[in-house]
Amino acid sequence: MNLKRMFLKRPLKDILAAIFIYNFPRKILFNIWTKRLYRMYRERDKEYFPRKMQDDKFFMARNMLRAVDMGVKTGRISRKVWSRFVKSFAELPLKETNKIKEFEEKYGMKPPGFITLSPIKLCNLYCQGCYADSYKGTRAKLEYPVVERIIREQKELWGSHFTVISGGEPLLYRDGGKDLFDLAKEHQDTFFLMYTNGTLIDERVAKKFAEVGNITPAISVEGFEKETDERRGKGVFQKILRAFENLHGVGVPFGISLTATRENADLILKDELIEFYFEEQGALYAWIFQYMPIGRHITLKMMVTPEQRIEMYKRTWELIRERGLFIADFWNCGAITSGCISAGKPGGYIYIDWNGNVMPCVFNPYKIHNILQVYAQGENLNTVLFSPFMEGIRKWQREYALEGPSDKMGNIIVPCAIRDHYSMMYELIKKTDAQPADEAAEQAIKDEKYYEGLVRYGKEVKELADVIWEKEYLEPEREILRMRDTKKYGEEKKGIKKGFNYLIKSLENAISKVL
Repeated sequence: MNLKRMFLKRPLKDILAAIFIYNFPRKILFNIWTKRLYRMYRERDKEYFPRKMQDDKFFMARNMLRAVDMGVKTGRISRKVWSRFVKSFAELPLKETNKIKEFEEKYGMKPPGFITLSPIKLCNLYCQGCYADSYKGTRAKLEYPVVERIIREQKELWGSHFTVISGGEPLLYRDGGKDLFDLAKEHQDTFFLMYTNGTLIDERVAKKFAEVGNITPAISVEGFEKETDERRGKGVFQKILRAFENLHGVGVPFGISLTATRENADLILKDELIEFYFEEQGALYAWIFQYMPIGRHITLKMMVTPEQRIEMYKRTWELIRERGLFIADFWNCGAITSGCISAGKPGGYIYIDWNGNVMPCVFNPYKIHNILQVYAQGENLNTVLFSPFMEGIRKWQREYALEGPSDKMGNIIVPCAIRDHYSMMYELIKKTDAQPADEAAEQAIKDEKYYEGLVRYGKEVKELADVIWEKEYLEPEREILRMRDTKKYGEEKKGIKKGFNYLIKSLENAISKVL
């Protein structure tokens, strides 16, 4: 048998693994995907979303490909880890299409894209303003069979193979002799993003990440050593640096998670910090969470100011568009996700905590269902999606940003249902009798000053953001639509098409040079 026939007889996942490992074929494939992504985002949903918004989605998808390519090329992702990842996920898009279609036919909507799961509240740190109020004294956790069932149902019911693990500190989770590495081994076709403080990632733990190959840790930092140790405890920053080194040693891809507060908002996106983590320490991505007043010692004073938030918006998009970094701010990057992604929105997610409480998102601590009770009644994950609370949020999402037309949609620079539109969320919580998941959430919903402060904050941010939204997103869209309606449209169409083709060609050439 000749080599060509031997190659063709190999499984698709083995062929793709071979292609993705080597720089030259991977570069060619990523170039092709990048060009197709640009065309796809330019054509898809153009009746509903402004073209600049679709461009934003393209930039993020492009940057993700670039991060992966850079990781494999530089060894930040080892060939062993990368090969295992490709073999696990290469054929999933083909296999899961029917499940997604079946869900849509039955429920009239596409399924959520992922779940965020906090299986344990226990943490070895005591951070100021912790959203989960985690600490050493608590023992609240989900039993392992429940955790495993959630992951299994997520795949079987939704065709979803992406799970975010939060906490508490996930690396402390253990039940019935099993931990989250056992979960990853049992579900090799699920990719896990794990938020961790990083202090427990010694050489032994780093090797466990490498062995399973389907978990990437996002390690929490607040800035440099001073800022990180002030919030997380003395000596934490040095432990994080050792964690980076240990992960590098076995080729496990990792990123950072930054919590933006009023104190560090002006630091976390500066060139020196970005270069330190991305270039010197080898992070491949960064998530930014703006402090949300929930959890431990809630206070509106820790929130970034409206002015800081707009400056963060500008800087984040500069890093995405011009620097090509895979970095996302969950409030300032609403364009990427077409707005709020909570409450099981199609492609979005729901959140389940250590007590089994099911909430719209990590930062919206109100619930109707508990997954333990749902399972005890013989029901499944689909049950929690259709409570009046979840459906009410999805209705607002559709009306605000998803039902077009493209030149009139709501401002998704302020996308957050509970932070940017608190009066709406407050009324929905009351109307649907959603219950607080903890004592802090109960205090917040009863606090008139908290209500007034968040409503005022939302209005102030919107006033600043509306200027950008109108000028950069809606006005150009209206101009394109206006041209369509003029008598000159037939003559101008060729010029517009020529201009778009020129932009596409220029972008393709630039991408080819970079990749």
